[in-house]
Amino acid sequence: MSTAETENGTGQNGAEPADVWKARRFIEENSTDELSLAKVARVANISPTHLSEKFKRVTGMNFVDYVARRRFANACRLLQENDRPVSEIAFEVGFQSLSQFNRVFKRLGGKSPRAYRLSKVTEEIIR
Repeated sequence: MSTAETENGTGQNGAEPADVWKARRFIEENSTDELSLAKVARVANISPTHLSEKFKRVTGMNFVDYVARRRFANACRLLQENDRPVSEIAFEVGFQSLSQFNRVFKRLGGKSPRAYRLSKVTEEIIR
């Protein structure tokens, strides 16, 4: 393995390490559930500390941010697709509280979930 591959955590041919791949797959398949680093590390058969370090090196973001971004993307899709209450969507995509959802949504999307939904509706009307 080259020095660059060692530094960024990729394997031969730039492939993602199997344990990080397992972790990411588990997160994507279970993002609506309560997820902890320890739980995902068990699935990937790696220590939580080692997974945390390797995950950051390979994905460029820490575990918590990765999970939040996955849930945020799912919430954006649902906010555009239907008019269900924001609180219902927040819990459906895996956030444990509405305040956590609103905080993450504003940080990642630059606006509240309601403002995001309204902006998407307005875009559709203009088209």
